[in-house]
Amino acid sequence: MPTFYIDGQPYTYDKPTKLLAFCLEHGIEIPYFCYHPAMSIPANCRMCLVETGMPVKNRQTGEYEREADGSLKIGWGPKPVPACTTDLAPDLHVRTHRTSPTVRQTQQAVLEFLLINHPLDCPICDQAGECPLQIWTYKYGPEGSRFEEEKVHKPKRIRLGPRVMLDAERCINCTRCVRFTEEVSKSRQLTIINRGNKNYPATAEGKEFDDPYSLNTVDICPVGALTSADHRFRARVWEMNYTPTICTGCARGCNADVWVRDNLVMRFTPRKNLSINQYWMCDEGRLDYEKYNARRASGLRQKGDIPIRWEEGLKSIAQTVKAHEGRILFVGSAHASVETLYALKVMKQKFSPDSPLLYVPHIQEGWGDSFLRRDDRTPNAFTAQALGYQATSPQDLLSFLQTAQYTLLYWVEDDGALEALLSSLPEKVEVIAHLHRWIEGYEKIAWVLPAATHLESFATFVNFEGIAQTVLPARQWAQMTPQDWFYHSKSRLEATGQPVDRWRHPQNIPDCLPSYLLLMRVAEKAGRPLGLPHEHKVLWQQLKNELPFMQKATYPPLKRKEIFRQNQLQFAVKT
Repeated sequence: MPTFYIDGQPYTYDKPTKLLAFCLEHGIEIPYFCYHPAMSIPANCRMCLVETGMPVKNRQTGEYEREADGSLKIGWGPKPVPACTTDLAPDLHVRTHRTSPTVRQTQQAVLEFLLINHPLDCPICDQAGECPLQIWTYKYGPEGSRFEEEKVHKPKRIRLGPRVMLDAERCINCTRCVRFTEEVSKSRQLTIINRGNKNYPATAEGKEFDDPYSLNTVDICPVGALTSADHRFRARVWEMNYTPTICTGCARGCNADVWVRDNLVMRFTPRKNLSINQYWMCDEGRLDYEKYNARRASGLRQKGDIPIRWEEGLKSIAQTVKAHEGRILFVGSAHASVETLYALKVMKQKFSPDSPLLYVPHIQEGWGDSFLRRDDRTPNAFTAQALGYQATSPQDLLSFLQTAQYTLLYWVEDDGALEALLSSLPEKVEVIAHLHRWIEGYEKIAWVLPAATHLESFATFVNFEGIAQTVLPARQWAQMTPQDWFYHSKSRLEATGQPVDRWRHPQNIPDCLPSYLLLMRVAEKAGRPLGLPHEHKVLWQQLKNELPFMQKATYPPLKRKEIFRQNQLQFAVKT
């Protein structure tokens, strides 16, 4: 393989690529602003400048010339070049800021130029703590400013659209946002207006920035020029823990980081996965986080909204299940995990083997697009179908209950469908429901078991392409075990972050359990254990061995420090 050299160290490459892209892939830090691996390369920020050269050959002999110390003589270029547009070549020599005073001086000059008119409002900027301009200035910039003139003023607090705010004074004209709308989302809603030091991104007159992927421009903005109208001034980045997870808003299963403060979900941001969502995430998926905070189901309830102790309640639920044995209709959910759907199927075989196994699909025609969004608004319909669940509509389900001899409806993790169905259920039918939130009329349900969401448990989901993804818990719950605490994310962008803060409010910690554990406990109390291991990793391995679509699944790593270090670099360079 061809060899080239960075600061005297040899590196090999196996395919044509750009120098900056190679450095990013191999953990070699070169600061930059305008480059993004999924978009075209404008090379307009000049922050990634390096010196390049090639070995000098003697034209007469064809031999490489050497210095007095015997090293190769390198013919360095007349001036620095941007690493983002530099192609790798055999025997290419590169000098970065680590070995070149010229590059260091150039980087300081670029940062000084960018900061001429940039407002010094880091203490109140939402981007503070995850701002590449802030980070690179601290690491590579000048120690002070030579400019005392009044800075150029531009529009501030401008709502470009329903979800994105603009502070034009902070813009450094990297054009990432414009290129995103032109090359990725293809809405072409943003452009750069005006000229010189007066220019900034804007929409056409009378138009708003309502691109369904508009918040990705906030993620890729290397300064605080574009901010989220929803998240603006709600939390500082160093106050939140972040955990790798997935979005459950549709069948795509976009990889994301979930940010939590005081055990409340504050935001979702996309996480790189080139085979599923690349670097992006739709606005509706990332703004769907309130369902984890509002009306969160916590603690066992019996009819009339009466709290009951776990042991007493599980024993009573088990007695109810036994009393209705053979007349139970089990309804699963495409929102539930692989583990829950599998456990429910086993439980159905134990207590009502002749009944069908149903789920309600959630297809929203026209919501999907040719990019990431899917019409199927559930994350695990693939598993439901693979395990033999039959799709049914709420109306068909209601007709079925009215005509068939079922006296107990065992409902798992489809809050919306049950809420629409609840008032129309026949009086003869009792309901046991695993719920994520308190739905309208939940006090009429015989027994409500609070089910953990995928943010409070280990859970596996399979997207529409058959890709299985297992996620770690991101929030605390009341019955956490020592092993759960061991896996629980304690990472922040500042390394001294603690899992428990002074503003901790116990009411934000739900008393819930994963549905697969609830099913196992109910079955055990009823004297019909499901024969499944309670420890998630053992259960997960059993499912992987048994289910074909789980064969390529991988269990989340426990190396939190490694994940933290990678995420620090990711947010520092905002790729």
